[in-house]
Amino acid sequence: MMNTNDTICAVATAQGGAIGVIRVSGAESIEVTGKIFSSVKGKKLSEMKPYTLVYGNIVDKDGGIVDDVMVSVFRAPHSYTGEDGVEISCHGSSYILQKVMQMLVENGCRTARPGEFTQRAFLNGKMDLSQAEAVAM
Repeated sequence: MMNTNDTICAVATAQGGAIGVIRVSGAESIEVTGKIFSSVKGKKLSEMKPYTLVYGNIVDKDGGIVDDVMVSVFRAPHSYTGEDGVEISCHGSSYILQKVMQMLVENGCRTARPGEFTQRAFLNGKMDLSQAEAVAM
């Protein structure tokens, strides 16, 4: 049985592009992302208004900048999955995407299984079965 109470993350874009997007969903998504994100204006991610883009940096535990990013904040139930969520738009290199994913996992996320974001959207009443099946095509 699948656990839908944990926080998940996944790369949402195809490899090889200039921009890569990582999605995070679950009750702790904003908190977990906030552990690795530093806004250039110094505001905490948890204080950001929903549906806004915030410019800043992904910062490792030693304070080193991994990448400069744009982060979108979504609050439940007004998100794709119906849960709190974050999208991190970063540079699309596989190194950067892997590094950010690793940092999210180290701070409390787990890597999503294929189709898990859509499954959560279906289970949370954000789409019906035909819409969920259409996403897979």
